[in-house]
Amino acid sequence: MKKTSFIIILTLIFATSIVKNSTKQIEDRIFVINENIRPLKSELGDILLEYNFLSSPGKLTQYQNQYFEKDLIKTDIINIKVIYENNDLIINNLIDATK
Repeated sequence: MKKTSFIIILTLIFATSIVKNSTKQIEDRIFVINENIRPLKSELGDILLEYNFLSSPGKLTQYQNQYFEKDLIKTDIINIKVIYENNDLIINNLIDATK
């Protein structure tokens, strides 16, 4: 009886140590992954802020007035062409006038 209970307790201690060791390894991997993600989240936030700030219509108009003055002109989107180059040159409308 004592021998059987001793073996059961020893087996439970051994199983607990194996589980704790594998859990520790998993926690270490999660920590490393989270540490690698942290600067990427920060960089994403900075890039989204920059994109949203710089691409707002008011900012684009301000940059046009500041840097290009009269160099840029408004045009209708139907007049914009797309150029494809394979072996020959193909020019198509960006948007069909019929749509």
